Amino acid sequence: AAEPTSASKPMVFSKNLVWQWPVKGKVIKAYSPSDLHKGIQIKSVSRSAVRASAPGLVVYAGEGLRGYGKLVIIKHSEILLSAYAHNDQIMVKEGQTVKQMEIISRLGSNGTMYFEIRRDGNPVNPETYLK
Repeated sequence: AAEPTSASKPMVFSKNLVWQWPVKGKVIKAYSPSDLHKGIQIKSVSRSAVRASAPGLVVYAGEGLRGYGKLVIIKHSEILLSAYAHNDQIMVKEGQTVKQMEIISRLGSNGTMYFEIRRDGNPVNPETYLK
């Protein structure tokens, strides 16, 4: 069979993504879609640097989504996105490509962040991806 042309190949930054924790900290609220908690809450240190869990493209950076505060969303492939919410300061722009573990934002003084991974638009448990 012929190789698909590059135009039809999906955007994939890495075939085998090994996700990293966006901040060092403790999960204080676990993934629980039945309680409408579609991600995890991580308690870290005040003003902690938040890092991209995996390489990708910043598709959203702003505060237009109610309930998420200052939010960064990174697209990692055609089906995988990660969201980093409740930031104090966003350090990336939409359309920017980020490397894994690149600093994308800083947390506020309470040091708490909300992290979500979506596959095909549906939330999945981030802890099954994070190593």
